[in-house]
Amino acid sequence: MNSPHNARMKNYQLPTIWPHLACKDVPAMMQFLESAFGFKETVRSASEDDPSTVHHAEMLWSQGGGIMLSTVGKDDTVFGRREPGRTLVYLVCSNPDELFEQATAAGAEVVQGLNTEDYGSRGFTVADREGNLWSFGTYAGEAAQDAPPAG
Repeated sequence: MNSPHNARMKNYQLPTIWPHLACKDVPAMMQFLESAFGFKETVRSASEDDPSTVHHAEMLWSQGGGIMLSTVGKDDTVFGRREPGRTLVYLVCSNPDELFEQATAAGAEVVQGLNTEDYGSRGFTVADREGNLWSFGTYAGEAAQDAPPAG
């Protein structure tokens, strides 16, 4: 699918898994995700009556992956009734030290500081303003350890 927002995001790898965050304040969360981790907005569909009520939003991350967001309480479906601040997302990254500095400068609460694990991964965990946990690290999973080099 070649949509205008995909064209704007040509330097981003398109995700195949989309965690979906339920948020009290989607616009504030999107601003935080951009400043703390470098996510970029691609789609936002808000209520005409109340722009702070976001029915659906998408953001892409430059190192691969994406996130969806919507406002809690927007309707009485199982999706609208989800509680915010209960998500944990792990993102594989190549620059955990830089991301840690960026995230903490943007106000992310440090849950686990930057460190190198005994299995070799370097990373950290922070909480966003709604309580979701974001772990970043160089560990790409066991399958990646056995994969042939790209190219």
